[in-house]
Amino acid sequence: MKKHTLALLSTCLALTATAALAIDASAVPEIKRTQIGMYLTSAEAYEMALREKLLFIDVRTRAEVNFLGMPTVADANIPYMELDNMYSWDEKKGVFKMEPNSGFVTEVQDRLKQKGLTPNGKIVVMCRSGDRSAKAVDLLAKAGYQNVYSVIDGYEGDVAKEGDHKGQRVVNGWRNGNLPWSYSLPKDKMYFQ
Repeated sequence: MKKHTLALLSTCLALTATAALAIDASAVPEIKRTQIGMYLTSAEAYEMALREKLLFIDVRTRAEVNFLGMPTVADANIPYMELDNMYSWDEKKGVFKMEPNSGFVTEVQDRLKQKGLTPNGKIVVMCRSGDRSAKAVDLLAKAGYQNVYSVIDGYEGDVAKEGDHKGQRVVNGWRNGNLPWSYSLPKDKMYFQ
């Protein structure tokens, strides 16, 4: 009898913890919304990565990861987009052009297998601020993955709209939340075409 009570209690606690992670989709800015509608804050993603078997993907470019570091709990850096080349400029956005990574979905499949997860396994996707991760989640959904969360505040967080730090990414995010990250990049976690 005690075993059944303990099992029931454990199940209830797990369901409560999962429900606590639910973010109201209507509160998520349009650019960060996904077809699946499953979202986490960086703090929630960290907690989930500590207690569950999942694939945690940092989808920022290799340059971003190289110069800004990455979360220590991330399983892989698989860029969703990469710089087109060092000389292509996007006049409208005022940045270097980026192109989709054609190997993204295949690499995610390979990393799931390496981790012993099925296509139904839980995947957490993070970018700089939540925009690219939403697009990466939609691409994975189109490929048939349905258990995919987007980290809505990303690695660097959102831009302050006012105050002394107006225009800087200081509002939220992995690094601003003092979650564990490192400049040390394990080669086995990096993406190579």
